[in-house]
Amino acid sequence: MCAPKRKEWGMLEFFINNVISVITPIMLILSGIYFSVRLRFFYLRHPVRIIKSMLTPVKKDGISPFRAVTLALAGTLGVGNIAGVASSIAIGGFGSVFWMWVSALVAMVLKYAEIVLAISHRRADDEGYHGGASYYIEDFFAKKQKKGLGRLLGGIFALFCIANAIAIGCMIQANAISTSFVGVWSIPSWAIGGALVLFCIIIVTGSAKWISAFSEKAVPIMTVGYILISAAVLAARSDFIVEAFKAIFRDAFTFESAAGGALGFLISRGMRAGTMRGLMSNEAGCGTAPTAHATAECHSPAAQGFWGIFEVFVDTILLCTLTALVIIVSSLSGGDALAYSGDPMMMVIKAYSGVLGNWAEYYMAISVLLFAFATIVCWAHYGRESLGYLTKRQSVATIYLVVFCIAVFVGAISAPSWAWLFADLALGIMTIMNLSVLIPQFPEVKRETDRFFNF
Repeated sequence: MCAPKRKEWGMLEFFINNVISVITPIMLILSGIYFSVRLRFFYLRHPVRIIKSMLTPVKKDGISPFRAVTLALAGTLGVGNIAGVASSIAIGGFGSVFWMWVSALVAMVLKYAEIVLAISHRRADDEGYHGGASYYIEDFFAKKQKKGLGRLLGGIFALFCIANAIAIGCMIQANAISTSFVGVWSIPSWAIGGALVLFCIIIVTGSAKWISAFSEKAVPIMTVGYILISAAVLAARSDFIVEAFKAIFRDAFTFESAAGGALGFLISRGMRAGTMRGLMSNEAGCGTAPTAHATAECHSPAAQGFWGIFEVFVDTILLCTLTALVIIVSSLSGGDALAYSGDPMMMVIKAYSGVLGNWAEYYMAISVLLFAFATIVCWAHYGRESLGYLTKRQSVATIYLVVFCIAVFVGAISAPSWAWLFADLALGIMTIMNLSVLIPQFPEVKRETDRFFNF
């Protein structure tokens, strides 16, 4: 019985590593270039107007654009932004950071495009707005007189999103929190799991407004805290900052760094602990973040799409760069962070504690808690919204929340190996499905963009 099972998993892993993980990054890069060129890099040409639009208040009740983006950021600002960068450097060296920046600039427009479509195709009911990739997938095929096919594909996307909420957004995040607290404070994993379940019951069983209210407060706090501790390291090793940037640009054009940087940006999304294979750093292009943005009251689809660009900027240009600089300056100043290249989380922890002292390990454990739990909350919402696309039965939604909370506890004790494997597969398929519909809907994205800028 065991041998066939191992063979089956081996074949699936081979398919993921040699098909899904090859097709997905290529589609992301080419799609990003296509949208950027066709939209004439508007996000680089009109930064002042974009910022002004983002700062203009929306005089409506409901979820504000800022609340929506903090909910989406809760899903992207996971542990992968800490350890995922370490994985990138381990793969391609210091020069990989340059390619993370390039990849982010390309991916910004994909996040913008899918949010524009999510706003344009969302539905409204007594609870507010509901939208996301499933809805604009269905509408795309409905326009082609294939509504049944669109509903089927939208449903398949929703099912993968629900399953991924259990794997990536739940088990793996809970395991990251548990591992950090067991390692630093020796707290029993079952106690950590029980506490996480309690917090989940309090937060994720609430409405979208309640969840977004939590993210509105938690995301800025954890982001500012991470910026401050990173700034402390850079201030202590300020003599090495210029040398760090020189190392980044010096090594950027080696084959290893280009490959490592692109992959480090593209394949660090779901694990948030930094070692998950075949995932994306900030969810641009995979169709999950539009679920959060679709709930927002906004001036126009393009105006909300700008927040997606901001989201990628904070996720990759700001936080990932800070993590990278801390690792580099720590290493250049004699630290041993690179000696832990096989364990990305320990690489980051040693980079901070090697400069600031052992107390930094405790701080980083708290950071893991905040980042990972915010991701749990966000993915609980994604899963519930996807379930709402499939059925409106409250009993089914209740069963989902019960299963989600159980999965949190199981993940805290020991994240099953299949969760990691399934996450790679599901995210790859979701990205391929999303981009396959996003690209032919470019005219709609361009129309909304032109309407805002009056091109």
